[in-house]
Amino acid sequence: MIKDTQVLRLRQFLGEGMPLYRAAWKVGMDAKTARKYRDPARLPSQAFTPRDWRTREDPFHEVWPELRDRLVVHPGLQAKTLFEDLQRRFPGRFPDGQLRTLQRHIKAWRATEGPSKEVFFEQVHTPGQLAASDFTHMSDLHVTIAGAAFDHLVFHFVLTYSNWETVTVCFSESFESLSQGLQNALWELGGVPQVHRTDRLTAAVNNHCNKNLFTERYQALLAHYGLKAQAIQARQAHQNGDVEQSHHRFKTAVDQALMLRGDRDFRDRAAYEQFLGTLCDQRNSNRRQRFAEERSQLRTLPRGRIDDWHWQTVRVRPGSTIRIGHNTYSVPSRLMAEKVAVRVLAECLEVWYGTTLVERLPRQRGQHKSLINYRHVIDWLVRKPGAFAAYRYQDAMFPTSRFRRAYDALLAQSPARAAADYLRILELAAKESEAGVDAVLGRLLEGNVPITPTVVVEQLRHDLGLPRAMEVIITTVDLATYDLLLETREDLSLANQPTCMSL
Repeated sequence: MIKDTQVLRLRQFLGEGMPLYRAAWKVGMDAKTARKYRDPARLPSQAFTPRDWRTREDPFHEVWPELRDRLVVHPGLQAKTLFEDLQRRFPGRFPDGQLRTLQRHIKAWRATEGPSKEVFFEQVHTPGQLAASDFTHMSDLHVTIAGAAFDHLVFHFVLTYSNWETVTVCFSESFESLSQGLQNALWELGGVPQVHRTDRLTAAVNNHCNKNLFTERYQALLAHYGLKAQAIQARQAHQNGDVEQSHHRFKTAVDQALMLRGDRDFRDRAAYEQFLGTLCDQRNSNRRQRFAEERSQLRTLPRGRIDDWHWQTVRVRPGSTIRIGHNTYSVPSRLMAEKVAVRVLAECLEVWYGTTLVERLPRQRGQHKSLINYRHVIDWLVRKPGAFAAYRYQDAMFPTSRFRRAYDALLAQSPARAAADYLRILELAAKESEAGVDAVLGRLLEGNVPITPTVVVEQLRHDLGLPRAMEVIITTVDLATYDLLLETREDLSLANQPTCMSL
């Protein structure tokens, strides 16, 4: 299609005295076409006349009234669905190549007669008025820490007027992550906006053990900073469009920066967080003017932060476990039936008995997960080996794949004693060295040597340089030694007899 700009340039070159063929070549036009547009005063766009007739027969003319009635009742019907239905009802009448024709037909109907579409109304943003936040998953960027996959989220905070942004790495959509991320953002920002907008926080509420308590804590957090809460409607993510669009742009920027870096692996989490912080600073540097306007309108921060953790008192259950936030954790069996105080932080749990910290556990992500440490229960499993076969958390009793393979080998050797023997080996790992037992099991499995607790004990003690616990050495006895002892005793007896004196 010839464009107006081509014709205008053509006439300019011709006016400068350039030959027609050369002017046509310079504007990318054939000489015959150039001759057509050389003289008329009208441009191609002005000469265009919309066509209101068809150049070929409509194959859907007879069935269109029925299709239109269906679309009126169910506007969400797709052209492909209707086309496949026509092919089933009229075999051979509608070849596959006519699908595109029906799609254009339905598209035109929707644009001219179909239901109205949702309208998005652009908003006027006021400096210092609104901040929006949300969580976004980063797993699709394939970041690794020291070679291991780093599955994580970020809490993304954005000022809607200047688009100033900051992120906090987290691992679940919990209240603690929300509190930590929001407070980190406000203190880095150096002020407080008027309103904080979020989605419905459904995931964070569901991850909390008590919805009413979550609401109270969230309101207390906002009250501490003098923020007003604003939540979007359910399943209407576009209402939080500022941060949703920022998610996409930020993740794209991270991906591009990782490609420039040439490596997605970081030596530790701190290095990765520094990388994200530097990227945010670079992106924010282009927003300085609007951010300066916004910062002048922010309210002052309070004197200090509010705690982004809470205490929860629970009783240790008979299985030596506690339940926090719909997840199960094991604790030392000596605490069974006791009440413990659990300090719930964003990434870990601290179990306190009185004033004593007895355990620090990584917090599980999601719901209905379990974290069972075999060291907490091995003492009693050794005493009750019959419970092992159907133990609900049996998978947690295999610290490495070699322990699992060792148990399978014991089942093949002696099914009746497999559980008892394996638990004795696991007890050895708990009390001596898990890495040492793992190495021993690796050698035994590679050499197809029958695995027994005694063999593992001996090899482990050898590896650790310890004396064997039950080693008894019996040497050959020379019987002549006893004759020598007897002779020596007789000589001593004679020497001790009194001497007789003759009168």
